[in-house]
Amino acid sequence: MLDIALVVIVIVTGAILLWPRVSKAPLWRATITPLASIIGSGFLVLGPILDNSYGHLAPLVMAALCLVAYLFGFAVRYNIAVIDEGEDKRGPMEQRLDTLSSWVLAFAYVISVSYYLNLFGAFGVSLTPVDGKIAARILTTAVFVAILGVGWFYGFKAMERMEQISVGIKLAIIAALLAGLGWYFFGHVSAGTLIFNPPTLSGLHAITLGFGLIVTVQGFETSRYLGNTYDARTRIRSMRLSQWLSTAIYMVYIVFLSYVFAKGDFALTETAIIDMMQVVAPILPALLVLAALSAQFSAAVADTSGSGGLIAEQTAGRVPEPAAYALLVVIGILLTWTLDVFEIISYASRAFALYYAIQAAVAATAANRKGHRKLSIALLALAIFGALIFLFGEPAE
Repeated sequence: MLDIALVVIVIVTGAILLWPRVSKAPLWRATITPLASIIGSGFLVLGPILDNSYGHLAPLVMAALCLVAYLFGFAVRYNIAVIDEGEDKRGPMEQRLDTLSSWVLAFAYVISVSYYLNLFGAFGVSLTPVDGKIAARILTTAVFVAILGVGWFYGFKAMERMEQISVGIKLAIIAALLAGLGWYFFGHVSAGTLIFNPPTLSGLHAITLGFGLIVTVQGFETSRYLGNTYDARTRIRSMRLSQWLSTAIYMVYIVFLSYVFAKGDFALTETAIIDMMQVVAPILPALLVLAALSAQFSAAVADTSGSGGLIAEQTAGRVPEPAAYALLVVIGILLTWTLDVFEIISYASRAFALYYAIQAAVAATAANRKGHRKLSIALLALAIFGALIFLFGEPAE
């Protein structure tokens, strides 16, 4: 009965998201890109990592991650507003730092594509007889090659048109996951059997692991790069709305997940969520694999395109986009065969933290130019914090 209810939730939610009055609303269209990026890959791996490492304190860590992301989002939003005032008003230091941040973001995208496609490979083989790291890496490598071929010969426009459909599928399945988890959670509440696992980490190691998870709440910055489609006010509103919605979704998810599984109920792997959801409802693992495959592929295409475009733009066309795609694929395949997913997550987190640190420094410089001294100091402190995340982020073990 629960399986049927969850399928109905998927269908109804998907229909609402694809309903023209919703899907064509300008603010929602501007919001869905950063929202889908924020709660994409992270949603699949974050719950098991937090539950395994922080136990009953997992919701507090989730809240801290969302708060840090919101603060970095404030810096990016501030820069959107400053740029909208006119490039000619920006000082040379702001422009140089902004150029540097674009290079860092291009590199961060290279790592994030590897992260997305390694999850694609892991989930792609998870319910098959060949489930294992080697099979997952072979599948990941094959998808890298396929993406390179499409990007090299045809560009990504055709695949990018799939984004809204894949986003709708993913959000609809997440709605079903939350409904199933909620049913399971409140069943434990009524039975008085909630589980309060002790944290397995403490002190500095707990903090540095948190640093290594920033990529799981990353994605809001994509609003900044939608300037060809939306004005600055809409992009700022869409980024803020996407962070509010993703925070609400993540907090509900982590609360429901953190108090219903005992230590030892699951092994911490990149596909641990599948084993956990099998207990909740038999249909959820298959739905999660579908969500994972559509989400990771569309996100990888988007970030490959974004990285190639940034590299071509920053080199004034001296490195064309096809060459940038090839470089990304070579690096991605190298990461696939030398690191595990949790290590790639950590490196991606550190790369994005460096981007956010530089964006905060850009905002601090602009605020100082405008005479907003207290804001400038606060943004500078945020930049230093981002640099610390870059230096000390650690992978889950």
